[in-house]
Parts: sequence; C-alpha cells; structure tokens
Amino acid sequence: MKKVTLEQASEILGIAPNILRTWEKKKLIQGENNNNIRLFDLDLLKSVQNNLNGNNSGREFKILKSPEKTEFKTIELFAGCGGMALGLENAGLHHQLLVEKSKDCVNTLEKNRQNWNISQEDVSNIDFKQYHGKIDIVSGGFPCQAFSYAGKGKGVEDTRGTLFFQFARCLAEVEPKIAIAENVRGLLSHKKGQTLEIILNTFKELGYNPYYEVISAQFLDVPQKRDRLIIIACRQDLNITPIFPIKNNYTISLKETLKNCPTSPGVKYNERKKTIMSLVPPGGNWRNLPLEVQKDYMKNSFYKGGGRTGFAKRLSWDEPCLTITCSPAQTQTERCHPEELRPLNIREYARIQTFPDNWEFTGSLTSQYRQIGNAVPVNMAYHLGKCLIKMLTKKVDKNNSIQSIKKQKSQLKQLSIPGLNY
Repeated sequence: MKKVTLEQASEILGIAPNILRTWEKKKLIQGENNNNIRLFDLDLLKSVQNNLNGNNSGREFKILKSPEKTEFKTIELFAGCGGMALGLENAGLHHQLLVEKSKDCVNTLEKNRQNWNISQEDVSNIDFKQYHGKIDIVSGGFPCQAFSYAGKGKGVEDTRGTLFFQFARCLAEVEPKIAIAENVRGLLSHKKGQTLEIILNTFKELGYNPYYEVISAQFLDVPQKRDRLIIIACRQDLNITPIFPIKNNYTISLKETLKNCPTSPGVKYNERKKTIMSLVPPGGNWRNLPLEVQKDYMKNSFYKGGGRTGFAKRLSWDEPCLTITCSPAQTQTERCHPEELRPLNIREYARIQTFPDNWEFTGSLTSQYRQIGNAVPVNMAYHLGKCLIKMLTKKVDKNNSIQSIKKQKSQLKQLSIPGLNY
C-alpha cells in the first residue's frame, strides 16, 4: 500500500490535481493527513481511474458470505428489515434474538428467516435478564431522539426516555462481551458533541470501553457512498482490543451492481418530471438544465446558497450510488436511473444495499423503500461481523489488523468529539 501526495499522484497517473480533488469530494477516494500533508493510497487512485475508464476488471458485485460458522451468539435491537442481522450471519455469527417494533419489518424478517427468534415488541417491554451471560454481542442502530442535557454527567440517567436508554438497559441485563452500535455520521456533531459524550460516558459507566470510527460503505464492498458512525464497546474485564474494517483499495460501480438486476415495482415520474429529467445527463443534476427551466423547477431554492446537488440528480454508471434514502424521488435527494426516466426501483435499491435478490420485502411500496433505505448495508455488516469474530477469537491479521489496532489505540481511545467545548 503506497501512499503518495496529491501532486505525486497527479504526476504518476497523468491526471490534473483538481480532478483528484473532485474524486475526493465525490467520496471515490479517501485521503489521510500526515503532519498536515494530504496522502492517498496509490492503488485506490489507480482503481478509481480504471473504473471511470470503464475497466471494472475484478471488481464484481457480490454478496459476501463466509463458509465458516462460529458459536458466538448475538442479540440485535431495532433490527429493521435485516441488513445488519444478515451481514452478521453471513460473517458466521448466530442470532439468539432480534427485536423490532415495525410490523412490516417483522413480516420481512419472518418471510426470509423463519429460524430466527424475532420479537415484534417495543424494546422497553422486553426483559433481557434471561440472556445474562449467554450472549457475546449486542448490536443495534438506535434512533437518536432528544437527550437531556440539563442533567449532563449523570451517565445512564441522561439517556432516560430515549431508545439508547433501552440499548443500555439491555447491556446492563445481558452483560455481553461486546456491544456495537450504528448511527448517522451527524451524531458526531449533534448538540456540539454532547449527545455522543453522554453515549460514551454511559458505556463507560456500564463497564465498557467505547471506541468509534466513521465507516465509509463504498470501501467495504458496498456500491454506495454511505458514511456511518460505528461505536464498538468492549467489556473492561475482558481486555478485548477493538478492530474496525480495513477499507478496500477499490469501489464497485453502479453499472456493475445493476447487471441482470431482476425487474420489480417502483415509483414513477409524472410527465412534467420526465421532461425535466430527460434534460439531465448521467451524473448530472439541476445545474445541467437550461437556465429558465432551472428557475421554474427550483422555485425559491434557485436563489439559495449551497450546492443543492440532490435536486434533479441522475446517477452515474461509473461510480458507486449516492446514499440511498427512504424514497428515490424526494425533491432534494433525487435518485434517478442513469439512463431511464424513472427513479430506482425496489430490487435496484436492495442491490445497492447489498441484499441478495431472494431477500423479499413486505408491505406497501412506500414501506419497502423505507425499510431498505433505513437498513445497514449487508456487506458492511459482514465486514463488521468479521472484525467482531477476530476480536472474540483474538485472531489478528498480521498485515492489516495489527496496524489498524495501533492506530485505534492512539487515536480512538482519546474519545475526542468534534465541536464539543469542554
């Protein structure tokens, strides 16, 4: 893995520096700071160049699944339609309990995994004491409702009334070896970092050492630019070292992802929207429209600041998809097919979230889009699951994971939170 500066990369690849900066802005590459010098992985740069030149050799779309199974047991809260659960299962973990309140999500889970123990219940009504000492991992992507800041410093009590309180209660009653929580990147800066501080302090109060990292799904075999905050909390008495996934030196294009995708239902554009989108090229947006059409389509938003690149957005074949939302036809987060005059359909949505084609979704069309949009990408969960297994078996890849651990020990254990004024 050779690291080069922007200027060196530009010379080696024969590409202008501003193009490389565009690649980083588009989240096709990730740089890192070393003594205020921006460095890039040369192999990743070459891979992006090949992708954009139409050469996707060896970067095929696939659902990752390990042939090796373990005896490690999990509980998952807020399971949704099964993205995290399926990814962890594919990595080799066994689910003892999945908790989900939504009827449509539960129907989806039961339709696809009749052997899973699924509870359609409000998590606050479940007694987890029966699982005490029997569970290795508790996972969940808890929603972040308003936290109380007046009582800041009270640890668990500061989370009362939120769904994270129920996540914490599960940890207290079960005492698993590891807890893993998934949330949006915005949690880092929510309430100037106070929300995250309360969450981290709660883990510590419960006897866990928390570590966190922003994970970019497009570098983990997911054809989608999706950043998520992952918190891994290790029980203090077990001396477990956290391991986060090592990013790939490649991404998977939308073109590769949607090859032979099954047909399925999807929302449609009206005639006016079709006319608008017919003027937008692949990878383009409202700025590609004629000026008068821009003004008519954007209304008052035309005169506001900011990029507003989600308006009238048509996807590009040669890049990973933009972050999947709960609807592909929202005004500000358009997800138009690269060639056809329509939003992405259900099976295309599922492919981009790395669900297998035989994973069926139940409920109305609106509900299916919402379930898929809210899910953890299956392949990302697979990579997280493999890390959890390494942590529990203390099997460490000498070339990658040890280096990652050293970095995490020096950086993550500081628990610094952007925007928080101490």
